[in-house]
Amino acid sequence: MITTIKISHPSKIARGTINLTGSKSISNRALTIQALCLGDFNIENLSNSDDTQTLIKLLASNDKELNTGHSGTTYRFMTAYCAVTGRETLLSGSKRMNSRPIGELVRALRSLGANIDYVDKEGYPPLQISSKKITGSRVTLKADISSQFITALLLIAPRLTNGLEVILESEPVSRPYIEMTLRMMEYFGVSHTWNGLVIKIEGKDYVAKDYFVESDWSSASYLYAIAALADESDITINGLTDQALQGDSAISKMMTSFGIESIFTDRSVRITKTNNNSVPFFEYDFISQPDIAQTMSIVGAGKGTSMLFSGLQTLAIKETDRTKALKKELKKYGV
Repeated sequence: MITTIKISHPSKIARGTINLTGSKSISNRALTIQALCLGDFNIENLSNSDDTQTLIKLLASNDKELNTGHSGTTYRFMTAYCAVTGRETLLSGSKRMNSRPIGELVRALRSLGANIDYVDKEGYPPLQISSKKITGSRVTLKADISSQFITALLLIAPRLTNGLEVILESEPVSRPYIEMTLRMMEYFGVSHTWNGLVIKIEGKDYVAKDYFVESDWSSASYLYAIAALADESDITINGLTDQALQGDSAISKMMTSFGIESIFTDRSVRITKTNNNSVPFFEYDFISQPDIAQTMSIVGAGKGTSMLFSGLQTLAIKETDRTKALKKELKKYGV
């Protein structure tokens, strides 16, 4: 039975202060680094997302059969983590997760010496990961599928005796997520060089340091959308800064086209609507921020703004085909 819910706002004025959960992307990287670090440290403001909570559970588990559910990030990070730590694991996921490609990451890990077998279909989960020391230090990787494959390899690099050299075959998709990983690794004492298509990580252990997870810019994008669609807006979002690690922080600049101003203070941003004017046409390449393309689509539909988006190729291999889902739902509103 489908329940119909009508949502309305009598004044169309959006005001308030919001505390957002920590970034899922940063939380998952911090947890993986914590698990690989020889010393212990505290992580503050962790995400309460299902993906992060699943990763916490799996990293703490001693079970030989692990299930990541729908989470692609958790699956990819756990694949590399189990391989580098020599953990005997049958790693599976939901039906949707088992239909998402993992072959490029497996190929890369195998080239470093990992022992990984496909349980069912070649190139897809589930995986049987066997205990074997990884001895390689150089890998070539396709960079046009998912930046998480690259991040998974970078995160385990400090555990490799001679570090790791990652040679990308092309410019990577979602580059800000790779930059996020490298900046976090630097915070924990591991340096890198990135020249052209070659990333080099030194073979040095992570240094234990307490860490604060900035709030989630992907979640903040929905509040920006509310602000843009309201008649008046004055919303403060705690936990965000203008020095964000997340590529999705670009939403603050995008929304200037829809009359939204962002004022940053210490660990918070105040977003206000300065006018109700919107650009008649908005064009953007989302190759670095694919997750906020859906938010911008809704804003464009609500404001009557024509939009042209590119760089959306990774959306089809998310937990659902987001491009198809967006088209289907917007069609219901005549878009």
